[in-house]
Amino acid sequence: MATCLFCQEQNPPGQTSCTHCGMALPQQEEKRKQQRLSRFVWFVILFSLFCGIMIIWLGRTPPVIG
Repeated sequence: MATCLFCQEQNPPGQTSCTHCGMALPQQEEKRKQQRLSRFVWFVILFSLFCGIMIIWLGRTPPVIG
């Protein structure tokens, strides 16, 4: 379903203009949602990998006193 950017009304698939206000609907909404989700998933994976590497690399050694 395409959401109108002007009135936020849900429209059936295949519509080129909003049934409520008549404004043109975005054509690539589903594709953009998939791209955003894919980017988010890759960010989470890479961030987790970075954190894991930092934990291993930095380690936690007790301070030397004396």
